[in-house]
Amino acid sequence: MSIGWIIFIIVLVVIIGALIALYIAGNKMQKKQLAQKEEMLAQAQPANMLIIDKKYMPLKDAKFPKIVMEQTPKKYQKAKVPVVKAKVGPQIVTLMCDEAIYDDIPTKGEVKAMVSGIYIVSVKSVRKQKNQPVEEETNGKKKKRKSFDERLRAKRAQYQAQLKADIDNKKTKEQLKAEKEKAKREREKAKKITN
Repeated sequence: MSIGWIIFIIVLVVIIGALIALYIAGNKMQKKQLAQKEEMLAQAQPANMLIIDKKYMPLKDAKFPKIVMEQTPKKYQKAKVPVVKAKVGPQIVTLMCDEAIYDDIPTKGEVKAMVSGIYIVSVKSVRKQKNQPVEEETNGKKKKRKSFDERLRAKRAQYQAQLKADIDNKKTKEQLKAEKEKAKREREKAKKITN
C-alpha cells in the first residue's frame, strides 16, 4: 500500500468517527429538548392578554427581569429572540414566545395564550385577527412575498410542529402499547374459557 492510501483510510476513519459522535450528541440533545418541551407544556397556564407589540430583538435589549439575564449564557444574550409586549390584567409585561407561533400572534389584538413563566407556548386568537402577509399582484394573480427571515421562521415553525407531533405520537404509542397488551390478555382469557 502506498502512503496516499494509508492517509486516505485514516482521514476516512476520522470522518466516520466524527459523524458517529455528532449523531450520538444530536440524539442526546433531541431527547433533552423533548423533555424540556414536555415539562414546559405541563407547567403552562392559560392567560388572556392584549398584545401591544411584537418584534425580534436581542435578549439584552428586551428589558427582561435581571434574573433571566443572569441565567442566560452570554452568547445567547446577543441573539435575537421573538419578544411580545402584552397587557396581562392590569400589568404590561414583556414575554418571549415560541418562534413557531410568532406569526400567529396579532398585534393590538386580544388572545388567549398558554404561558409558562415568561414564555408563550401556544396562542389562540380571541378576536380572530391575524397579520396578513404582504401581497403583490403579478399578471392578475396575487403572490405572497416573503423575506429570508420569514422563510426561515416558517421552516422553524414547521420543525416545531413536527416536534410537537412527535411528542403527541410518543403518548399515543404508549397508549397503543397498553391497548395491545389489554387485547392480548383478553384473547388469552377467551382461549382459557374455550379450553
